[in-house]
Amino acid sequence: MSFRRIVLIAACIAMAACSKINQENYSKLQTGMAKAEVESLLGKPTECSGALGFASCTWGDDKVFISVQYAGDKVLMFSGQGLK
Repeated sequence: MSFRRIVLIAACIAMAACSKINQENYSKLQTGMAKAEVESLLGKPTECSGALGFASCTWGDDKVFISVQYAGDKVLMFSGQGLK
C-alpha cells in the first residue's frame, strides 16, 4: 500500500470521527434549549423548514441524522437515527 493511500485513508477516518452528528452530542440536547445552543453543539443544519413559529431542522443525511423541532426559538422535541 502506498504512502499516499495510507494518508488518504487516515484523513477519511479522522474526518468521520470529527462529525458532530453523534450519540454524545445527541445526548446533550434538551427540550427548551435555544436554537443558538443547538447550532453551537451541532453546527449549521443541513436543512430547515417551517411556518407559523414552528421549524424543523436536520443535521446529517438520510442514514445518519439528528432532527430538531422548534417552537419559536426553543427545542420542542428531537430525534436521531444511525448515531454512534
